[in-house]
Amino acid sequence: MRFPGRYQLVQSLKAAAAAALAWALTGWWLAAPMALMAPWAAVALVQGTVYRSLRSAVELLAMMASGTLLAAGAAAVTGDTMSAMLIALPLTVLLGNWAPVGEQGLYAPTTALFVLAYGSYSLPAVGHRLLETAVGAVVGIAVNAIVLPPVHSLHVKTLACALPRDCARLLRELSEGVVKEYDEEQAGRWHRAAGELPGALSELRAARGWASESFRFNPGHRMRRSTPSPSDTWDVLWAQVGNRLLTLTLTLWETASERRALPRPPGRSLEDLSLVLAAAGKVCAADQTLMEQGPDDECLERRAGHLDEARRALADAMGHLHGPGTDTRASLGSLLACCQALLDDLMPGADGSALPAGRARTGRT
Repeated sequence: MRFPGRYQLVQSLKAAAAAALAWALTGWWLAAPMALMAPWAAVALVQGTVYRSLRSAVELLAMMASGTLLAAGAAAVTGDTMSAMLIALPLTVLLGNWAPVGEQGLYAPTTALFVLAYGSYSLPAVGHRLLETAVGAVVGIAVNAIVLPPVHSLHVKTLACALPRDCARLLRELSEGVVKEYDEEQAGRWHRAAGELPGALSELRAARGWASESFRFNPGHRMRRSTPSPSDTWDVLWAQVGNRLLTLTLTLWETASERRALPRPPGRSLEDLSLVLAAAGKVCAADQTLMEQGPDDECLERRAGHLDEARRALADAMGHLHGPGTDTRASLGSLLACCQALLDDLMPGADGSALPAGRARTGRT
């Protein structure tokens, strides 16, 4: 279990402050001794983005108003709390499930319960509950929009840097492992690690959606400093690299499995393959540095050198395809074809990194 980060801590404190402010306003301005609806709405509307707070406010107000009116109407008709509950709860639960309001649908039946618990169903009392809800909604939106309004683009860059980092780590493990007598279990771990890369890409795409949404109706994002942010081309590139690693590790697993007929390549060819993988891992590590720190001539030079080193090692490894032992050519050829495609994917754009030139854009953090 991870400790909460800065974002979770800030949003939690904002929600608590919004609830306290809403309670104080309704208690002082409306003189409500149990102004529960206001802080409840305020907490619910300190959302992950300002846009989401505004959108959720409409849905929440509709559900809470419906729950209030249905509960008050049922109580007025029956004159009994239990009977009113038996009438109002099925209707409000059905409304919450049927209406296209997502998680906000839960507020219809829970509001009905709170209204019935108040025990006051007169028209002024119902109006009071609705006014408390509106005050809480305004306070929640205002606190979320004014006090450190959430912006998620920094998370995008963090996840974007994680892609080359994870690829570099896996390539290093492969480089160190193929020269040893790797077994089926170890090769299976490599393949599972490669299979986790698409999940990281999915997280990045989800973070992009949050980042884009967090700029909508956000009054504070223009005051944040601008930093380079990768375009969608970055995702496509590392999706391709991830697919190469998935194929590569699958082939290694098949060569290590006793249930497969694919033979293990000879030791000398695996030594050259190890050099290819090690150099490719250094290229990925350089891309991570470039994404974190921006263009740097020295880092670009090192990247180009590592890529040249990988190509030379690949050429040496391909020489083993013409040697004796035709039964191992299929497995070695498959591994080298994956490496060739991997290095082609890592060919630099005009800026020297794997990100094609002219496709980067500026984001805010």
